[in-house]
Amino acid sequence: MADQPGNQTPNTPDVNESELRDLKVDELRERAKDAGVSGTSNLKKDELVDAIAEQSRGGGRGADSGGGGASGGGASGDGAAGGGDEEFGAGPDDGRVRQGPEASRSLQYSQEVTSPDEQPERAGRSLATTHHEVIRQWAEERGGTPATVEGTEHGDHLGVLRFDFGDDTDRLRHVGWDEWFATFDDRRLNFIYQETRSDGSQSNFFRLDNPEREDG
Repeated sequence: MADQPGNQTPNTPDVNESELRDLKVDELRERAKDAGVSGTSNLKKDELVDAIAEQSRGGGRGADSGGGGASGGGASGDGAAGGGDEEFGAGPDDGRVRQGPEASRSLQYSQEVTSPDEQPERAGRSLATTHHEVIRQWAEERGGTPATVEGTEHGDHLGVLRFDFGDDTDRLRHVGWDEWFATFDDRRLNFIYQETRSDGSQSNFFRLDNPEREDG
């Protein structure tokens, strides 16, 4: 569908789906907000395109009406609660990396990012942040959904934190961003990642670093 010219949605004269599918996820989210779509935080790219088209038809939708990317364990309900279409902000440490005796060498040599507006100094640069909105945008631009590895939970607490990029590598259970970030902050983790590889191509590399324990 994406390679067909023009508008593939009847009765939506102001919507060009081909144009929408060429936009990045954060650009689509802005378009969705402008169109009056609520609850965009957990929507993936195709869902954002559909939501904008549906809103233009006068139907309207929010994240809860389409199962916005979270499945299992009721994640699409409780997990997304409180997020809505608001940005998640910086988090309790204002985006700054957390220090401790077990901080990794990767953290020491990473560029600290404390705002979504900051750019890597060069392609392939290792980056580090605790900024919630930076992390969310990075993951969703790559089609990632917040998740935990099944079988690693501790009672009612989430286990190992991951993102589901659609790979069949781990037994992942989707969770909401609120729950993911609450666990991230409770464990005082840092998010080490890349925007691009050294050749400029998009990178999905990330790791979670706990500067107070050897294994985060």
